[in-house]
Amino acid sequence: MRSNYCGELNESFVDQEVQLCGWVHRRRDHGGVIFLDVRDREGISQVVYDPDTVESFAIAEGVRNEFVVRVTGIVRLRPEGTDNNDMGTGKIEVLGKQLEILNAAETPPIHLDEHSEVGEDIRLRYRYIDLRRPEMTERLRFRSKVTNTVRNFLDDNGFIDVETPLLTKATPEGARDYLVPSRTHPNKFFALPQSPQLFKQILMAAGMDRYYQIAKCFRDEDLRADRQPEFTQIDVETSFMDEEQIMTVMEQLISQVFKKYLDVDLGTFPRMAHAEAMDRFGSDKPDLRIDLELVDIADLMKDVEFKVFSGPANDEQSRVVALRVPQGASISRKVIDAYTKFVSIYGAKGLAWVKVNDIDAGLEGLQSPILKFMPDDTVHALMRKLEAQTGDIIFFGADKAKVVNEALGALRVKVAEDLGQIKEGWAPLWVVDFPMFETASDGSLTSLHHPFTAPSCDAKELAANPLAALSRAYDMVLNGTELGGGSIRINKPEMQQSVFEVLGIGEEEAQEKFGFLLEALSFGCPPHGGIAFGLDRLIMLMTGATSIRDVIAFPKTQSAACPLTDAPGNVSAKQLKELNIRLREQAAPKQS
Repeated sequence: MRSNYCGELNESFVDQEVQLCGWVHRRRDHGGVIFLDVRDREGISQVVYDPDTVESFAIAEGVRNEFVVRVTGIVRLRPEGTDNNDMGTGKIEVLGKQLEILNAAETPPIHLDEHSEVGEDIRLRYRYIDLRRPEMTERLRFRSKVTNTVRNFLDDNGFIDVETPLLTKATPEGARDYLVPSRTHPNKFFALPQSPQLFKQILMAAGMDRYYQIAKCFRDEDLRADRQPEFTQIDVETSFMDEEQIMTVMEQLISQVFKKYLDVDLGTFPRMAHAEAMDRFGSDKPDLRIDLELVDIADLMKDVEFKVFSGPANDEQSRVVALRVPQGASISRKVIDAYTKFVSIYGAKGLAWVKVNDIDAGLEGLQSPILKFMPDDTVHALMRKLEAQTGDIIFFGADKAKVVNEALGALRVKVAEDLGQIKEGWAPLWVVDFPMFETASDGSLTSLHHPFTAPSCDAKELAANPLAALSRAYDMVLNGTELGGGSIRINKPEMQQSVFEVLGIGEEEAQEKFGFLLEALSFGCPPHGGIAFGLDRLIMLMTGATSIRDVIAFPKTQSAACPLTDAPGNVSAKQLKELNIRLREQAAPKQS
């Protein structure tokens, strides 16, 4: 039906007859001459109809935006002075000879003009129209190209593309499974995989040596801008390589993608221990483009009478830190109050601060409601330790370490954004030496990554002091976003049993849930490790999108619903009966 895509025409096509198919992006009537901007996935071409082509001109008078048309015409240079340098086809136009309406269109609920603002609810409800926008089309094309490059790199490096099951067994990995009832096995359920973790380890036991998969994964959890109930991983596993070797290959992969598509040289990827990242930035995925750092000041606060500081300073499970922000003294009380509310999201009970209006004036040059609670010599020592300068503001966090890290770590990023203190460019790093375990709210231990991560100590040391044990895990971080996480895995059943015991998973439960893995490890499983990258996050970063929903063709909302198909939806009583499922009636809301 067509000879060319709209966006590929240029001066080399002048005087050639072309057939174009696409959507009417815009129609303009200029004094008896009708201009149609016709759009397809490759771009836009301007088509001109004049009254000499009577039949086609009459049809052109009746078309509207988003009509699907077929155009036949002759390519010519645009008249002098009418070039459009913002368009790839801006030096030429098509003199229309024939026009065929392939399908009319109702007035679209979304204006495809690049400057129009449309609510996300409307965009997702009419996703098929939203995806026609050049910006969205280009993002999906970009995603396709990056995915192809990833596949080619892994193929060239000896990795084998293997598909793993989507119907599997529920396993505890720190988030809720999506369950699928089995009709043929009444009262039993499959689970959709949160990752192909166990299957890719078994592939290593099977001798596949190097595996990869562009894998669809599922997690039934609370959502944010960078989370979806179904998401895509670049999933990798390899045998007979240690963590340094795996990280080197993965650096090469990501560096190649950035160089090819953004012409960016990511350079070296520094390594940073998890403990250092938390101490300096309050985050295990620090944005190194921001110079602001947390500074521990517990040593200065242990003996002050101000219990808000001295209490946490004398508690081994707590932290007292300061965050010095250059040029921050101009921040108003209204904004400080907003920051106080912001850190409360992370459990902080308040936000103490000091403005340094004139460092040379001593205490008289400082402004803060907390200064009266601290001895003068402590304040002077604090200013020296923080290397405070005139014009700074200093924020303080004092609470349990988890609260301080999360609250001040998030505040660090927010203040830097608000004050324009985030440097341009890209700042990659590897965060390594993660703890094996962390303490849950009920006092039990949970895996920081997953229970199949190998510790850097032996089983005896692990059992003696599990909270001191470090893992052989590594996360790739870019501009404050975790691109991927991986680890060397446990390849011996004895060590896997030891980790299960620390987690309170008894032998019977371990056999019930992971018996197939333990058995596979017992039949000569090689040393192995791997990593999984979030493809959606990678594309979001590279395209400058603010949400992964803008780089996924058919995403879910923040409530895990699909406005396009109205999913999830009800199913018939007959289906439920076949699955041996009876729905429980929802309790009516209490009347006040």
